Amino acid sequence: MHARNIAAITGQFAARNVQLRLKLTDVAEEHARTVAEETGAEFVSGGAEGLLASGVDALLIATGTQTHPGLILAGVDAGVPVFCEKPVAASVDESRPVLEAIAAKGGVVQIGHQRRFDAGYLEAKRRFQAGDLGWIHSLRAITGDMFPPSVEFLATSGGLFRDCSVHDFDILRWLTGREIVEVYARGSNNGDPAIGAVGDVDTALAVVTFDDGTVGTVSATRYNGAGHDVRLEIQGSKSSVMVGLDAKAALRSAEPGVAFPDGESHRTFAERFDAAYRAELAAFIELVLGERENPCTPEDAVAASRVADAAQESLATGVPVKVVQPA
Repeated sequence: MHARNIAAITGQFAARNVQLRLKLTDVAEEHARTVAEETGAEFVSGGAEGLLASGVDALLIATGTQTHPGLILAGVDAGVPVFCEKPVAASVDESRPVLEAIAAKGGVVQIGHQRRFDAGYLEAKRRFQAGDLGWIHSLRAITGDMFPPSVEFLATSGGLFRDCSVHDFDILRWLTGREIVEVYARGSNNGDPAIGAVGDVDTALAVVTFDDGTVGTVSATRYNGAGHDVRLEIQGSKSSVMVGLDAKAALRSAEPGVAFPDGESHRTFAERFDAAYRAELAAFIELVLGERENPCTPEDAVAASRVADAAQESLATGVPVKVVQPA
């Protein structure tokens, strides 16, 4: 997906006299060669080491979570800006030495939280900052996958809150400018029993409390048969808005005579955030060119993971959990 998106925005940067050339490597060599051929990229053997040795101006990492720390630091050591899909590492504890190494070497690392580039979230933040909504009294974030990923993936994902809801935790911090200080979570598993067998739930809800006392809810499920559903309802003292409420929203009205939404729902997150993913990579290229500030730092990503860790702990213990803030 990322390779195709870079290929798609090549013309956008060519108009600015910036030439984009893509090199690919992967442990699944045949797949990578096929993608390279489709996108006009160059396949490089030898993994990340071979890729960096071949000469690159930046490194994009879209691999399994366990490999993120080593690959991030390889890019930083090579002196090139790095884009890495979330999270920085499998846990907050494992992220700390990565953050320290990045800071010590003055590395430039952007973490992939694509919702920050979605038009609806950007407009909601603009309205809030402009004062159009007044003060926020409640927020409701929803992420519903149409169907679950493989059980093999779920066995290593870290749990529903870390894998899925971390995007909501990030966007709530980003939009409000506030820290989440406490989480109380509950979950259920009424779908595939194999999901429970690997220690996860298929549906969960977290009540979050912000540092100014504002409350919100974050819900997630793997079984939203109506389609891939991502929405955020922001209710303020003056007005309310909802991100994701368009003709393709994965819900139907029960009110007589109301046809909206009437479009075909998205099936996957890649469809729902197609434009946001391209905008995210365009922002990374601008970061590489020195034209903008980092739109999602490793510290931002770890802050969202910190909330996800607290949510997973609350889910396991059944009690509210304080979010540990960095010293």
